[in-house]
Amino acid sequence: MKKFVLAYNPVSGNATFKKRLDEIIEVFQRRKILLIPYRTRAAENSDFAECVKESGAEGILSAGGDGTLHLVVNLMMKNKIDLPVGIIGSGTSNDFATYLKIDGGEDYFDVIAEGITRPADLGLANDKEYFINVACAGVFTAVAHEANTKLKNIFGKRAYYFRGISELPKFKSVRLEIIADGQSFGEDAFLFLVLNGSAVAGFKKILESAEIDDGKLDFVAVKKSGPGLLVPLMKNIFSGKAVDENPGILHIRARNFEIKSSENLVGDLDGESGDPLPLKIETIPQALRFFAR
Repeated sequence: MKKFVLAYNPVSGNATFKKRLDEIIEVFQRRKILLIPYRTRAAENSDFAECVKESGAEGILSAGGDGTLHLVVNLMMKNKIDLPVGIIGSGTSNDFATYLKIDGGEDYFDVIAEGITRPADLGLANDKEYFINVACAGVFTAVAHEANTKLKNIFGKRAYYFRGISELPKFKSVRLEIIADGQSFGEDAFLFLVLNGSAVAGFKKILESAEIDDGKLDFVAVKKSGPGLLVPLMKNIFSGKAVDENPGILHIRARNFEIKSSENLVGDLDGESGDPLPLKIETIPQALRFFAR
């Protein structure tokens, strides 16, 4: 029987995953996989690597949202754990799972049991923190962190949308200086994203062309513009339309980025607070394998 570590966040999303624990254990036991539950903590998970290595696990399942996956990925990379990763989405936002078309149903459990994986790049910010899906800064960074827990638990992903719409009249642009694979760019922008996949904050497809295994990341900045350009752009994003070629977008694909601003901007990595700018980002090609078709 195979052994997998199940790293679960007891408070992710609406905090109901722990009520499904027995169900999930049974689902995998039927597939000849023994789960070893590991309860993540907000501040201290120093025993995670020991748990994985001593258990003889052949894979890791991350149960929670993007923040839980971010934690698991960093624990794996920093402890040199090379195992395939499965995602059981139970957070407010599960963007990377959305990109991989993981629905958490019986078919996906079969994918895990059959060992079907695909490689994925990672981003490394300031040589110390990995991200699997997105690094960003600007107005939506504040939106994501300021949307209170009660609002998110009631409305889920829509909490980000409601807060974002309310912030539209307050948008303030900042000057960004970007070096991408040695080439310099300058832009006045409202916010920027460095994407691995194409889904972020519940929006399913920001970019049509994003790939998680091409050895590069996609820089996307919303340019400073008036309502005539900005409102249609935001409508497209909210409705799930890709904006690769939109004139209101600066889109750069590269392996390495350096992003600076004269404004006091704090970065965000997979929905978790990061370092203030300047931000140095490097692509780590095909760093991990994920259970997915």
